[in-house]
Amino acid sequence: QVQLVESGGGLVQAGGSLRLSCAASGRTFSNYAMGWIRQAPGKERDVVAAINWRGDNRYYADSVKGRFTISRDNAKNTVYLQMNSLKPDDTAVYYCAADRAWGPGVQSWDEYDYWGQGTQVIVSS
Repeated sequence: QVQLVESGGGLVQAGGSLRLSCAASGRTFSNYAMGWIRQAPGKERDVVAAINWRGDNRYYADSVKGRFTISRDNAKNTVYLQMNSLKPDDTAVYYCAADRAWGPGVQSWDEYDYWGQGTQVIVSS
């Protein structure tokens, strides 16, 4: 079992930045690939970024490439999502999630095994 707690969400103007953090506890954090998944009102969940256990392989959705950066610090059991040049379309609840394996499956939200409770991000125009 892995427990995940997100923080760092909030209200920001378009063009601004936010940094989300996700603190993990329980089983060995470094054994898991980690992802950030978002869900906007009335829309499906989408994986926006994922990172493998060593932090040397990443996935980004096309909609966030060049603006978002995922990173992890295994010594601190924490994964981050730096979000720059935010747009109103980035408004969503952002979830941190853990996956036992790294592969094409990390692009699908239903592949993840453990989830945090989510943090709200609102980008005003």
